[in-house]
Amino acid sequence: MGILKKLSTFYQMAIVGKSINVLILRMFGVLLFFLTTLFITNNFTADSVGMYDFSRSLLIFLGTIAVFGMQQSVIYYSGYLAAQNNSGYIKTIYLRMVAIVFLLSVLMNMGLYLLTTDLFQGILDLPIDTITKKTFPAIFFYGITMLNIDAFRAINKIYISEVFRNILRYLFFFIATLFLFYTENTAWLIEAFLYNFVFLAILSTIVLFQYFQKGHSSETLDLETISYKAVLRRSAPMAISAASFLLMQSLDVFMLTRFTDYETVAYYSVAIKLTLLVSIVLSSVNAVIAPQIAEDFAAQKIDVLKSKIKRSTRLILVITMPIIIVLAVFATYILGFFGSEYPQAQNALLILLAGQVINAFCGSIGVYLNMTGKQKIFQFILVSALLINVLLNYILIPRYGMTGAAIATSGSMILWNLVAVIYVYRKDGVQTFFGL
Repeated sequence: MGILKKLSTFYQMAIVGKSINVLILRMFGVLLFFLTTLFITNNFTADSVGMYDFSRSLLIFLGTIAVFGMQQSVIYYSGYLAAQNNSGYIKTIYLRMVAIVFLLSVLMNMGLYLLTTDLFQGILDLPIDTITKKTFPAIFFYGITMLNIDAFRAINKIYISEVFRNILRYLFFFIATLFLFYTENTAWLIEAFLYNFVFLAILSTIVLFQYFQKGHSSETLDLETISYKAVLRRSAPMAISAASFLLMQSLDVFMLTRFTDYETVAYYSVAIKLTLLVSIVLSSVNAVIAPQIAEDFAAQKIDVLKSKIKRSTRLILVITMPIIIVLAVFATYILGFFGSEYPQAQNALLILLAGQVINAFCGSIGVYLNMTGKQKIFQFILVSALLINVLLNYILIPRYGMTGAAIATSGSMILWNLVAVIYVYRKDGVQTFFGL
């Protein structure tokens, strides 16, 4: 009974309880994600799977640029405004962010159009493949979907946010893949993936505005207090950090496409997706603690902040380490579920898991930097790690293929995590990493 009581008390802590609830929702999403991946890898050709993974990586990277870090800054602003008892202003900030996403998406599509003209093709000799041309128009819809998901968090609708992020996002695509397979239209896999975000953008916007209308409009700030310029200034470092982080995660796929083939990309991408089981825990805790970090730091409740971070890091480790051990021990067996050729990615998976161990031990370090006004420092750390990642990928992939890509990805992840936690510990005396 004593153990049960302790577990009950542990669960009832605000951070722990919400984090576990979010994790449960995300695990449903992971289940849908892997059901879709298993279905695709076993029923579509490896070449088709590789092209889909390339489009997916490209959309995530370009969509992150379009969102321009605002999915992080909208959380910062929610905590900042809550500390000032002025949460009604968040709708105005959100609408300005939507306008910025639209403008950046249009500019990127115009840039692609110019690159495909005879003039630029003659000068640059840079072939633009069909997959890239299909992916670009979906940038705006992906960006709005991601912004809306975090806008739900900003208005304290975290469970609605998680339903869109981890269930509807995969459920609709899974249904589409089933339809394509049984109607013998497997060539439309990429289109189904892209149109999924068009639907999600529309649906999430409708639901979000319903919550905006129900909320209280208690704006007391001058409309110019948080202007477009202020939003861009706050979001820009976060945008660079997010783009750098995602590029480190997707650069290996891009360069594998350049130096190998789509089949190798397909095998390696499954290893990457399996590591999502680990990162999903960290992101679940981050989803809960990010607004609290922003609010506590703005209110200068440093002792409370330290306590919450300590509990969150322990929670991350308690959940992630068993997952990492199971994936490492049964790597070949698990990869075999995706197809007879996929165990080729075993070494790559083990190396990627090693990086996730350090990532888990360092806790919510990236969120802490972004939510406490240190986004420029985080930007510098990630950009530096990205440059090292590019160099390692360029050297290792031609020699070692997907294993080299995994070394580059894990190496850069370990580097930026260690540098960041050392900086925060020396600067603020806050220990985001695991300790006794």
